[in-house]
Amino acid sequence: MSIESAPNFFLSRLGDELVLHHGQPTPVNPVIPKKRVLVVGGGVTGFTTAWALLDTGYDVTIIAERWADPKNRITSQIAGALWEWPPAVCGKHTDVVSLHNSKRWCMTSYRIFDKLQATMPSDDYFEHGVRMRMANFFFDQVLEDMPDRGQLDKYEEIVSQSEIRGVRRDASIINEHAVNHTSGVIDAYQHLAPVIDTDAYMNWLRFVLVCKGANLATRRISGDLLDQEDQLLHEYGADVIVNATGLAGLELAGDQSVYPLRGALIRVVNDGTRFPKVTEALAVTHDDTRGEDEDIVFIVPRNDNTLILGGLAQPNEYELDLTLDSPEVVRMRQRCNNFVPGLEHAAYDPEAPLVQGLRPFRGSNVRVERELRRKADGSVSRIVHSYGQGGAGFSLSFGCANDVLELIEELEHGILPSQMSMTSRVNAYRRKEEEEEDMFAYASL
Repeated sequence: MSIESAPNFFLSRLGDELVLHHGQPTPVNPVIPKKRVLVVGGGVTGFTTAWALLDTGYDVTIIAERWADPKNRITSQIAGALWEWPPAVCGKHTDVVSLHNSKRWCMTSYRIFDKLQATMPSDDYFEHGVRMRMANFFFDQVLEDMPDRGQLDKYEEIVSQSEIRGVRRDASIINEHAVNHTSGVIDAYQHLAPVIDTDAYMNWLRFVLVCKGANLATRRISGDLLDQEDQLLHEYGADVIVNATGLAGLELAGDQSVYPLRGALIRVVNDGTRFPKVTEALAVTHDDTRGEDEDIVFIVPRNDNTLILGGLAQPNEYELDLTLDSPEVVRMRQRCNNFVPGLEHAAYDPEAPLVQGLRPFRGSNVRVERELRRKADGSVSRIVHSYGQGGAGFSLSFGCANDVLELIEELEHGILPSQMSMTSRVNAYRRKEEEEEDMFAYASL
């Protein structure tokens, strides 16, 4: 991809949906000054939001303490990055409101990743790292026989989504993937899903943002954003602040419900020499009903030559001090080895055999909403939050970005902030205009 061709695609809202298009976005009226948004956070949520804002016509500055780097990875690069219908394999997004919103967020991302991969093959462009692969999910009980209907409901919801391709439920999937007969799995389903090489994608996304005119500033922000909102808006000439800082929401949003869910992935060579090359994702979901903390199997091709093995979901563990010899990492490798015979022969990735990070979770899960607290002078804040996506940052990225655009529109049209709910907030400013028109019409009678 050349610098000239990089911006030859854009995001726009078509009705209530964020959509990827080829070509150039409609030019903004040069007579009207552009508004600037300050995005705090350089992970996949912040970058995706920045992309949507740029193509909508905003000037964008992104602040981050660190940026994606294959030698010093940020959390977004360590993510499993297998698209999933919520709740994800780690099984921690259970809040009703969060699940309701996540299901539409993830479908927005599915459509965009699918179109990106289909229309911009990686061998024709700068490597974006997105592939559509078959994702296979295995269960040690028939879905209908499980004491909790959660997994059956999830499967039926996937079936109901016509845009999720390749959906198939068949116990023969177990033998097709040579799953160890001692694993105990007896039911399975599969579907096509975006799988993202996080190193490649974050590098590509940064390149796209720079080509589209984003300003990137390396800086650490400390303390509650609300207390320094006016100062930051003035310093960067911004009209709105988007907080996409993940785990730092604990400090920057004064959100005491934020906590880490430590995860780790083993990276092995997947070239077909030591074991049959794995080309599809294989997963066993965490089951809260078992009372076990370590039951996840997560085997996913990261790219054409690297396979990742997981996973761990350790709440409130802040230290990134795991090694290949840590007992939980040894057990994690053993679970994967036992699931697919031959994996025990896999050689470690010589550059990064183990990666680890802190998934940003909240007590009430994902937060995409405006700042509800008032500023010290009693005025309405101009902060929009998007954090707490946990291990589903890539799956939810474009859907959350779409909601951020809606929230900024609300702010610009004088709509007061309100708490996230299952009620759609789409085009609230238009509803306000309609109400005002109705009142005017009534007054004219």
